[in-house]
Amino acid sequence: MSRMKQEAASGGRKENQIRTKKGIPGLIDSTVTSTIEDLKAIIDAKLELFKIEMTEKVALVSALLLLLVVLMIGVAYLITTIALLFGELFGHVWLGYLLVSMVFILTFAFFTKVKPDALKNFIHKILLSANDYRK
Repeated sequence: MSRMKQEAASGGRKENQIRTKKGIPGLIDSTVTSTIEDLKAIIDAKLELFKIEMTEKVALVSALLLLLVVLMIGVAYLITTIALLFGELFGHVWLGYLLVSMVFILTFAFFTKVKPDALKNFIHKILLSANDYRK
């Protein structure tokens, strides 16, 4: 029982020491404590804002990726349809596919041999305009 009284007395002394800090030391102590709490709150708020911004960006990238897949499937069907149309017009299906594949091969050759920086610059401008950067 005496041990409990001693612990209660020592706990009471600590509270009295905190309460007795008056004047400049007490003001400094309370200022430092409140500053640390404010910094913790600011850091927590910044982390939450970062999480929200990152989830927004992940959602945007996911939506764009899904739309890109849908677009690629549509383009593949369109290319096949155009190849079949040209094949019907020329009387042989293989001529249609040859014509469409030649368009892609010539485009590849143009962007690799004739103007290798044209595609890179075009994509760079698109990315800069998407982020509202001015040159």
